[in-house]
Amino acid sequence: MNLSAVPDRVRVRAPGKINLFLEVGSVQDDGYHDVASVYQAVSLYEDLIATPADDFTVRVVDESGQVVPGVPSDDRNLALRAARMVAREVGYLGGVHLDIRKSVPVAGGMGGGSADAAAALVACDALWGAGLTSPALQEMAARLGADVPFSLLGGSAVGTGRGDRLSPALGRARFDWVVVADDGGLATPAVYAELDRLREARRPDIAPEPGPPEVDPVVLQALRSGSPDLLAGSLRNDLHDAACSLRPDLCDLLDRTSELGALAGLVSGSGPTLAFLAADADSARGIEHALSAAGHRARHVSGPVAGAKVVSR
Repeated sequence: MNLSAVPDRVRVRAPGKINLFLEVGSVQDDGYHDVASVYQAVSLYEDLIATPADDFTVRVVDESGQVVPGVPSDDRNLALRAARMVAREVGYLGGVHLDIRKSVPVAGGMGGGSADAAAALVACDALWGAGLTSPALQEMAARLGADVPFSLLGGSAVGTGRGDRLSPALGRARFDWVVVADDGGLATPAVYAELDRLREARRPDIAPEPGPPEVDPVVLQALRSGSPDLLAGSLRNDLHDAACSLRPDLCDLLDRTSELGALAGLVSGSGPTLAFLAADADSARGIEHALSAAGHRARHVSGPVAGAKVVSR
């Protein structure tokens, strides 16, 4: 650790994500599910500023500067756990204060907490001059949660296993989305539990396929070709029915996908955030306007974008 190079503060930005494809396997003995997912990082960011401190503390605010309710400020906070992990790894004996400005919805299925954790890993590494390698950061990220490694990587990627075994997806063409946030978050474990309940109740209609989950190659073809129409026809989320079972109003809005002018719409991850795929940027702005006029918190974003990175020191 090169303490002579330690800055006074480090600012990191980390993106939220959309699951373009999510196939969920059967529940395992440990209660978890293997998945096959295609992630895309999008231009909705978490901003984190790390400054030296005597202890480990965190403050989380929204885009207006108001403290975000319901986000823990103790060791349940994933970013704080990430900071402590880096300190232990490099033998740093001081602390850090993390200021987080959230744009990604809380408990919204877009990986906001994972983005915070990835940002904290990168920020503390830079703040303390640790010089950790990318593989070392990825290994720590995997210990923090299945989505954290992708928040470090960014771009578009295939995730298998618990979602943390990543392979970058070829293709850098821009895709335009409109995301609709919701104040009533859905807990990921509750959505997976509802999926298991529905699968048991509706067998064999929605039972998982035998064998490990697999990504539809058409999704990857769409990313390589840059075709929104091809991507629209291959979007999939096995958590859709479970999220809509817990929040029927989500399906009501998704039923308006074509009316809004979107090519496709889906629940993002475990929800309740919805993502609508647009043909292009102009179309996305029209969809954003229509949804905002109807009282929804809609935002035009694009992807893929880079993962967690230092933007100032």
